[in-house]
Amino acid sequence: MEFWFLISGATLSILGALFHGVIGQKKYMGNINLSDLPDLSKSLSLVSWHVFTIFLVISGITLIVAAFYENFYIATYPIIGINLFGAFLFIFLGLGKHKILLTLPGAYLMGGTAFFAWMGL
Repeated sequence: MEFWFLISGATLSILGALFHGVIGQKKYMGNINLSDLPDLSKSLSLVSWHVFTIFLVISGITLIVAAFYENFYIATYPIIGINLFGAFLFIFLGLGKHKILLTLPGAYLMGGTAFFAWMGL
Protein backbone atom coordinates (compact mmCIF):
# COMPACT_ATOMS: atom_id res chain seq x y z
CA MET A 1 0.00 0.00 0.00
CA GLU A 2 1.19 3.50 -0.77
CA PHE A 3 1.15 5.46 2.48
CA TRP A 4 1.29 8.98 1.02
CA PHE A 5 -1.51 8.42 -1.47
CA LEU A 6 -3.77 7.23 1.35
CA ILE A 7 -2.75 10.16 3.54
CA SER A 8 -3.37 12.55 0.63
CA GLY A 9 -6.88 11.15 0.16
CA ALA A 10 -7.52 11.36 3.89
CA THR A 11 -6.28 14.94 4.03
CA LEU A 12 -8.48 15.96 1.11
CA SER A 13 -11.48 14.35 2.74
CA ILE A 14 -10.86 15.81 6.22
CA LEU A 15 -10.20 19.31 4.87
CA GLY A 16 -13.31 18.96 2.74
CA ALA A 17 -15.30 17.99 5.83
CA LEU A 18 -14.03 21.02 7.75
CA PHE A 19 -14.88 23.36 4.88
CA HIS A 20 -18.24 21.67 4.26
CA GLY A 21 -19.20 21.47 7.92
CA VAL A 22 -18.31 25.04 8.86
CA ILE A 23 -18.14 27.47 5.94
CA GLY A 24 -20.46 25.55 3.62
CA GLN A 25 -23.02 25.01 6.35
CA LYS A 26 -23.17 28.71 7.20
CA LYS A 27 -23.70 29.71 3.58
CA TYR A 28 -26.08 26.89 2.70
CA MET A 29 -28.21 26.99 5.84
CA GLY A 30 -28.26 30.78 5.75
CA ASN A 31 -29.96 30.55 2.37
CA ILE A 32 -32.24 27.71 3.48
CA ASN A 33 -33.32 29.52 6.65
CA LEU A 34 -34.19 32.65 4.66
CA SER A 35 -36.32 30.63 2.25
CA ASP A 36 -40.04 29.89 2.44
CA LEU A 37 -39.46 26.18 2.97
CA PRO A 38 -41.46 24.56 5.78
CA ASP A 39 -39.58 24.00 9.06
CA LEU A 40 -39.47 20.23 8.46
CA SER A 41 -37.77 20.75 5.09
CA LYS A 42 -35.26 23.12 6.67
CA SER A 43 -34.46 20.61 9.41
CA LEU A 44 -34.12 17.71 6.96
CA SER A 45 -31.90 19.85 4.77
CA LEU A 46 -29.59 20.49 7.74
CA VAL A 47 -29.43 16.77 8.56
CA SER A 48 -28.76 15.87 4.91
CA TRP A 49 -26.00 18.47 4.73
CA HIS A 50 -24.21 17.09 7.75
CA VAL A 51 -24.66 13.44 6.77
CA PHE A 52 -22.31 14.30 3.90
CA THR A 53 -19.95 16.04 6.34
CA ILE A 54 -19.91 12.88 8.47
CA PHE A 55 -19.30 10.80 5.34
CA LEU A 56 -16.23 12.92 4.56
CA VAL A 57 -14.87 12.52 8.09
CA ILE A 58 -15.39 8.74 8.04
CA SER A 59 -13.71 8.52 4.63
CA GLY A 60 -10.71 10.41 5.96
CA ILE A 61 -10.42 8.36 9.14
CA THR A 62 -10.73 5.09 7.21
CA LEU A 63 -7.93 6.10 4.84
CA ILE A 64 -5.70 7.14 7.74
CA VAL A 65 -6.21 3.79 9.46
CA ALA A 66 -5.55 1.94 6.18
CA ALA A 67 -2.34 3.93 5.69
CA PHE A 68 -0.98 2.82 9.07
CA TYR A 69 -2.41 -0.71 9.16
CA GLU A 70 -1.99 -2.54 5.86
CA ASN A 71 -4.29 -5.37 6.98
CA PHE A 72 -7.12 -2.80 6.94
CA TYR A 73 -6.72 -2.21 3.17
CA ILE A 74 -10.04 -3.93 2.38
CA ALA A 75 -11.87 -0.97 3.97
CA THR A 76 -10.58 1.32 1.23
CA TYR A 77 -12.73 -0.35 -1.42
CA PRO A 78 -16.07 1.00 -0.12
CA ILE A 79 -14.44 4.42 0.32
CA ILE A 80 -13.31 4.35 -3.31
CA GLY A 81 -16.71 3.17 -4.50
CA ILE A 82 -18.88 5.66 -2.63
CA ASN A 83 -16.61 8.58 -3.51
CA LEU A 84 -16.41 7.55 -7.16
CA PHE A 85 -20.17 7.12 -7.50
CA GLY A 86 -20.75 10.37 -5.62
CA ALA A 87 -18.47 12.19 -8.07
CA PHE A 88 -20.33 10.56 -10.97
CA LEU A 89 -23.64 11.71 -9.48
CA PHE A 90 -22.47 15.33 -9.29
CA ILE A 91 -21.24 15.16 -12.88
CA PHE A 92 -24.29 13.32 -14.24
CA LEU A 93 -26.74 15.74 -12.64
CA GLY A 94 -24.50 18.69 -13.52
CA LEU A 95 -24.54 17.74 -17.20
CA GLY A 96 -28.34 17.67 -17.02
CA LYS A 97 -30.68 20.24 -15.53
CA HIS A 98 -28.51 20.98 -12.49
CA LYS A 99 -25.52 22.70 -14.12
CA ILE A 100 -24.70 24.58 -10.92
CA LEU A 101 -23.41 21.30 -9.45
CA LEU A 102 -20.41 21.42 -11.78
CA THR A 103 -19.31 24.68 -10.13
CA LEU A 104 -19.35 23.15 -6.65
CA PRO A 105 -16.38 21.24 -5.21
CA GLY A 106 -18.31 18.00 -4.56
CA ALA A 107 -17.36 16.10 -7.71
CA TYR A 108 -13.74 17.18 -7.47
CA LEU A 109 -13.46 16.45 -3.74
CA MET A 110 -15.04 13.01 -4.05
CA GLY A 111 -13.21 12.20 -7.27
CA GLY A 112 -9.89 13.24 -5.73
CA THR A 113 -10.50 11.17 -2.62
CA ALA A 114 -11.40 8.12 -4.73
CA PHE A 115 -8.32 8.65 -6.92
CA PHE A 116 -5.87 8.91 -4.03
CA ALA A 117 -7.44 5.95 -2.22
CA TRP A 118 -7.22 3.84 -5.38
CA MET A 119 -3.61 4.86 -5.96
CA GLY A 120 -2.88 3.92 -2.36
CA LEU A 121 -3.86 0.29 -2.89
